[in-house]
Amino acid sequence: MDFNLTSEQELLRNSVREFAEGEIAPKVEELDRREEFSYDLTKKMGEMGFFGITVDPKYGGQGMDHLSYIILVEELARIDGSQAATVAAENSLGIGPIYKFGNEKQKKKYLPDLCSGKKLWGFGLTEPEAGSDAAATKTTAEFKNGKWVINGSKIFITNGATEITAGATVQAATGKRSDGRKELSCILVEAGVKGFTKRAMKNKMVWRSSNTAELYFDNVEVPEDHILGNRDEGFHQMLDTLDSGRLSIAAMGLGGAQGAFELGMKYAKERKQFGKPISTYQANAFKLADCATEIEAARILLYKACWLKDQDKPYSKEAAMAKLYCSEVMYRVVNHAVQLHGGYGLMQEYKIERFYRDQKLLEIGEGTSEIQRIVISRAIGCYDV
Repeated sequence: MDFNLTSEQELLRNSVREFAEGEIAPKVEELDRREEFSYDLTKKMGEMGFFGITVDPKYGGQGMDHLSYIILVEELARIDGSQAATVAAENSLGIGPIYKFGNEKQKKKYLPDLCSGKKLWGFGLTEPEAGSDAAATKTTAEFKNGKWVINGSKIFITNGATEITAGATVQAATGKRSDGRKELSCILVEAGVKGFTKRAMKNKMVWRSSNTAELYFDNVEVPEDHILGNRDEGFHQMLDTLDSGRLSIAAMGLGGAQGAFELGMKYAKERKQFGKPISTYQANAFKLADCATEIEAARILLYKACWLKDQDKPYSKEAAMAKLYCSEVMYRVVNHAVQLHGGYGLMQEYKIERFYRDQKLLEIGEGTSEIQRIVISRAIGCYDV
């Protein structure tokens, strides 16, 4: 087995790390304090080619493999979860469904601007009463006079309400199936359509400089050809998108854990008690050893899942495992890192405090840890009769 990255992947890691440390790091604390989405950083990340990284160049993408994309998210999350979230959500949730399930007309219309970072796109799945149970969608789309008429709402939609958000892919109930269950379809809804309202959500604990939105649909009319794929394919499309998106969240957990570990190590080597750096005391040294071990295990698990995806092999189980493990590894690492900082770890002037807050969403978004365990337990045969 070859665990070496290609020269292109190494170059990508180094260039993203340089960008994150040089462009993002100096602005992180102020953006977090003001809860401000950065159009400047988004523009620069677009110019760097961070959006559409796995998309064919004929649509404006970079044409790279999925592992390269995950390395990109990992390196951004090492510095700032908010900017990593902007990139991860745009690639996996915004661009992904259009690229995989859209027709040629839809791809040519939307992807070039999305891949350049000039525009962003939302992924309208979660609702106030339909989170883990995505099939409980209450948003409806009725076909009338040659148009889809959409009513309902979505919540916690990343990139959903910026000034450059061009629209959202919305899952809606478009009828009833023969077995009585809802027929779920995905529809592309552009910003600015009458009755479509976007509202940014504020006062968040996590990812404070990432845009999170509520979307409202009041008799929103969109053309028939704005459906993604065919009717009744929405649930499958969303599940497929979530499989890929879980790798992004895993990358954020891995990168965040790495960043928190480095902060904890740096502080432990600088902080002295009883005449010695606190890193030399066994209780602290063992914490750091455990962190390093779990980060390495998480990286191998995630990279294997990406390898499976790049080889067009089944990877749903491994994606759930990677998402679950990487997000919970970050929890353990940031917890240790805050403990190493002592009282200073609770102060906003120390970076580790932000990592501690940002981690929590990773155990909730893209399917909670509990949902990942359901997915995994089904995949390993726990529910066979």
